[in-house]
Amino acid sequence: MNRALRTLAWLLAVALVVLPALALINGWIKGGSFPMRRLEVSGPFAKVSAAQVRAVVLPQVKGGFFFTRVDAISHSLAAMPWVEHVEVRKQWPDLLVVHYTERHAFARWGADKLLSERGGVFAAPGSPDLASLPALDGPDGRSADVVALYNQSVPLFAAAGRHVLGVSLSDRDSWTVHLADGVDVVVGRHDTLERLRRFAGLLPRLVATRPGSTLQRADLRYTNGFALSWQDPMPAKPSSNPKRGAPKAAGKQQART
Repeated sequence: MNRALRTLAWLLAVALVVLPALALINGWIKGGSFPMRRLEVSGPFAKVSAAQVRAVVLPQVKGGFFFTRVDAISHSLAAMPWVEHVEVRKQWPDLLVVHYTERHAFARWGADKLLSERGGVFAAPGSPDLASLPALDGPDGRSADVVALYNQSVPLFAAAGRHVLGVSLSDRDSWTVHLADGVDVVVGRHDTLERLRRFAGLLPRLVATRPGSTLQRADLRYTNGFALSWQDPMPAKPSSNPKRGAPKAAGKQQART
């Protein structure tokens, strides 16, 4: 019994010494005795400035070295529109190191988003300098398919002297290729690449059959041909003969292959 009392008394004595010390240390740490005084930021600084990074980081380091959460800071920085990847680490005694990489926009996506070179869809408001990028559209989960068809379409139409402005995929899996001169090439759902190859190869000959007319739309959803819509040149001023009718301004042509 005496041994048990001695053990208990020894434990109480240790507690009386250790617990106040722990409380003192805990209060010292929480009291900001190890403040974060330095922030080191490295990155491209093309779309994201060091000032923007500091604005996100500084409110999260007020608790000092031990209470600064690098995971929370990383999450906040990764939520910025142009940030592709971020690394955050603490370095004793007062340094926070931030390194980030930026997204590079490959194309416009839909009405108000962008597509990164890695295929990620992201929102970046206020980017008028990106208006010259390809215009792609489709369900967000199909962005890789849309990019693939765009990359395949570009050389096909370049050989025909045409520039591909963009590609869109509807919710019903129907493809349309948009050319820079305003022509919409409706491809449909089946045999997409084969139909594009056939049409692009015949396009110069098809245009040659309508000198002076402008191709407006091509519908490739036919087994053995195309439906072409043309804009004819404006007719000359009518002659003095009032009975002579003016030609129509637009026409549609069925082209078989």
